[in-house]
Amino acid sequence: MYMSAVEQQETTAPPLLGVGILGAGPVTQAIHLPTLARLTQTFFVAHVMDVDAGIAESVAGRVGARFSTSVEALLADPEVEVVVICSPHQFHAEQVIAACRAGKRAILCEKPFAMSGEEAARISEVSAETGVPIIVGAMHTFDPGWKAAEDAWGDLAETAHTIRSSIVLPPNPRFEDFATEVVARPATPPAPDLRDPAVVEGLIRGGVMGLAIHDLPLVRRFVPSFTDLEVLRAEALEPFGYLIAVQADGRTIDLQALMSDSWEPEWTFEAISDAQSLKVTFTPSYVQAGSAVAELSDGGKTQVFGPFDANGYEAEWQFLALLARGEASPPSADTLIQDLQFALATADAAASAALRRQEAAA
Repeated sequence: MYMSAVEQQETTAPPLLGVGILGAGPVTQAIHLPTLARLTQTFFVAHVMDVDAGIAESVAGRVGARFSTSVEALLADPEVEVVVICSPHQFHAEQVIAACRAGKRAILCEKPFAMSGEEAARISEVSAETGVPIIVGAMHTFDPGWKAAEDAWGDLAETAHTIRSSIVLPPNPRFEDFATEVVARPATPPAPDLRDPAVVEGLIRGGVMGLAIHDLPLVRRFVPSFTDLEVLRAEALEPFGYLIAVQADGRTIDLQALMSDSWEPEWTFEAISDAQSLKVTFTPSYVQAGSAVAELSDGGKTQVFGPFDANGYEAEWQFLALLARGEASPPSADTLIQDLQFALATADAAASAALRRQEAAA
């Protein structure tokens, strides 16, 4: 019997992977669901869980999925083969471990995947014991523009002396509105009182673990050892942002961020040595605008990588499919743990430095 090329492809294509989503907030609605809508030949959303039944039902209804308010119900769903964890940070570790114990084929956990080194080590043990691979949603590490530059930069990782992450963004809702109509958007918090030491400490820790953490795994590519990490300066900015200067492993690391209504978005990562410089300009994740563009210069010429069609979120989902089908190896547990410990050490030291600065100014 004659079969068209399309029919032949359909008969040989691997079966779709069922996705279960723990947490149906803005990241799920405005990032993961639009990304999965581009990958319908690989995934389908089988189950959406949220502690708010109305949100769970509404978000699940968009994709024809089942919904529940119970982690256990989602993990017991036989159609859920891949779990993505988008719940509040404090629940990540226990939910990753539960998904491993449930025998799922792969797990994607939003950053940070744990809140302590001890939690991270326990996750690593359970993942090894159950054979369930885990990736952390540091989307920039999967971005095709970044990956292309990484393949081409030679000894830059060993020779770079300055690393800089610079983030200027409007509030997330501006981007989320491009992607979807968010159900039950969280209330906008009041303006922070930077005279309150507890507020300053919270802003710095939240800035590192909620925003800088997107790029800290990239920083770690150039800072393999950070036992001598020292924060020279840390300052919280209004309405939300930070200036943090770090020294570690002989490198200078500048972390800068500002979220304000009055600025156009710009997200760049730079690494500079005496002979080379790298600048990576990332696109806003919410608007599916393709990959980063990376520029690698050596004084005589500049190589440009990108833009590619897929951004980091789409690339991480494509990699997750390979993991679930046993066609790729997951990142080493040591790398994930070291990345987390670097973030935690930076957050702790930056918070302490910001409080010292405030005390000195008082």
